[in-house]
Amino acid sequence: MEKKQEKKEKLPSFMNKAIVIGISAGVLFGILSYIAYVLNLSEIRANLILEPWTFGEWKHHILGHIIGIILLAIISIPVALIYYALLRRFESMWVGAAYGVILWGFVFFLLNPIFPNLKEITDLSRDTIITSFCFYLLYGIFIGYSISYEESELRRISASS
Repeated sequence: MEKKQEKKEKLPSFMNKAIVIGISAGVLFGILSYIAYVLNLSEIRANLILEPWTFGEWKHHILGHIIGIILLAIISIPVALIYYALLRRFESMWVGAAYGVILWGFVFFLLNPIFPNLKEITDLSRDTIITSFCFYLLYGIFIGYSISYEESELRRISASS
């Protein structure tokens, strides 16, 4: 009976860690995408996420970029929870890398019509494609490896008790 209670207490804690990992990944890679845009490594701005749903010039200024980064952090929560639900038991960084590549394809091929200022993949510069691909690859590795590490630590602690 005590082990079941202990397991139930650890599960929400682990989900909270997955949520924090998602938020951290969203903020980190949102800031990196903004820096890449400022350094002309990418045509994609952090505020691109605001384009379909907001009006006004404010979204093209610093406030728009900050709100875009916050929204990326919020969107990263379900991304991390999906990884947590489906792939957390895999301890290879390649699973996270594949997850990042799948997310990149999802955004640039399936969600592209939603964003009016996001060019088709064939119209983007080579720098933008390479930079965004690498960011998504690293984003997937960050989320995947962090969640898999937490899962393996939880299994290690459970096995030792």
